[in-house]
Amino acid sequence: MDATASESQAIQYRDISDQPVAAVVASPIRTFQRQTRHCFGDTIPGEFPLAASPSIVLHVLTSCNFTPQDLAKLEATCSFFRQPANFDPDQELSVTEIAALDMCQKRAIFKPMTPEERQDLKRKCGGSWKLVLCFLLAGEICCRREKSQAIAGPGHSIAVTSEGEVHTFGSNINGQLGHGTTEEEWRPRLIRSLQGVRIIQAAAGAGRTMLISDAGQVYAFGKDSFGEAEWGGQGSNLVTTPRLVESLKGIFVVQAAIGNFFTAVLSREGRVYTFCWGTDGKLGHHTEPNDVEPRPLLGALENVPVVQIAAGYCYLLALAFEPSGMSVYSVGCGLGGKLGHGAKTDERYPRLIEQFRHLNVQPMVVAAGAWHAAVVGRDGRVCTWGWGRYGCLGHGDEECELVPKVVESLNNVKAVHVATGDYTTFVVSEAGEVYSFGCGESASLGHVAIVDAQGNRHTNVLSPALVTSLKQVNEKIVQISLTNSIYWNAHTFALTESGKLYAFGAGDKGQLGIGPIANQTEKQNPEQVDVDLS
Repeated sequence: MDATASESQAIQYRDISDQPVAAVVASPIRTFQRQTRHCFGDTIPGEFPLAASPSIVLHVLTSCNFTPQDLAKLEATCSFFRQPANFDPDQELSVTEIAALDMCQKRAIFKPMTPEERQDLKRKCGGSWKLVLCFLLAGEICCRREKSQAIAGPGHSIAVTSEGEVHTFGSNINGQLGHGTTEEEWRPRLIRSLQGVRIIQAAAGAGRTMLISDAGQVYAFGKDSFGEAEWGGQGSNLVTTPRLVESLKGIFVVQAAIGNFFTAVLSREGRVYTFCWGTDGKLGHHTEPNDVEPRPLLGALENVPVVQIAAGYCYLLALAFEPSGMSVYSVGCGLGGKLGHGAKTDERYPRLIEQFRHLNVQPMVVAAGAWHAAVVGRDGRVCTWGWGRYGCLGHGDEECELVPKVVESLNNVKAVHVATGDYTTFVVSEAGEVYSFGCGESASLGHVAIVDAQGNRHTNVLSPALVTSLKQVNEKIVQISLTNSIYWNAHTFALTESGKLYAFGAGDKGQLGIGPIANQTEKQNPEQVDVDLS
């Protein structure tokens, strides 16, 4: 999940609102005579004739990283950008469509696609390369794909550099650190066996780790299980070095999400696959609990590309891409209302969460905590729902919410990133400030605990509170990751724009990466981890 905004500022056009790409393209095109004259430079001396130098225009559009919305607005305001540009590979494409295709080809996951695969993705996204670019960018924003990232797993941690190198540290009883041993590591240690492999995404579960390469391959180590992660007989064989997941070799994977009873992966084309927990059709298929074959998630998402998946304790969220805008689907256990449909019943197949349309929220990032969920909208609003214990929903109480509800106390904050754990939520603003709320055990919220006159320690926060300890970092925070497990004390990572990593919370197994903590098992104030993720 990425909190970094686009480096290029969106171009503003008179009378053209900030709409989804498909909406702008489909809008009736008004006639702007002067703009047409400017585009072609018919008679006015000194004007740059765009039509005479389309290759220069194409170079500007691609090198300046115009957004798909910018490209759509250019088409809507000037006929030059709508007509065929006579460029390969398709001479009927407009210069903006070719620019979008060129920017797609810069993406590691798009480069190896065959022409047939590219055309199929284009069809699924709505028939435009601008929409394909929207789809790819959305995934990069949600998951920090091809960027540095930190993962606060259950007792162990993962740090991925921008170059794709992986450092792990913390608990290692199952070999989940990938160093060929089962010894704990109290400071970041590079996984040397992955030399030459660029990792673009990582996921951590109880006793296991999954890494995704830029070639779409999945490496797993620790418990050899895709389900029943915390307890039970599964995963009795330990894998202490990264091993390719054979059953996924035919699928180009871009993201993995690990729940307690199941694992899910997302393919390059936006297809969701799940492992395990097929008993009684809980995820739309009937398989044995220890099944290691990926099963496609059936139902409403079969022909809708997904850009991000998020796994809670016993449910899955999927952020789906549609030309009209993003939407969220949920499947699995409905206890506490965490599926967001207004009830506490289970869903065996993905079901659209309709409340976002009523709230006029365009989802951009999803997060699935153990028992509650959160979304950041395109306008920066934050919605939460599910079990509200300890105030993890941020509404000032501990009530359950059966459908997404806007966190009103964050109305003056434009959020760009959200992270959830076991009854804990973090929100990162566009300015790089961090807010947290919910369960404050193990100092994982980053706030100073309040001690009353009787000496009782109050750590829970019912409404969003600014994490002032991170202000002392004097740098913009772009990602927060926190432990999402009901069995482990939580720890938290804050990643800065320059690649510095700060840690706080539980550190009894070395998961903070800062070495032994003198006479204590947790760190209340953020401390920098000795690893460069830039």
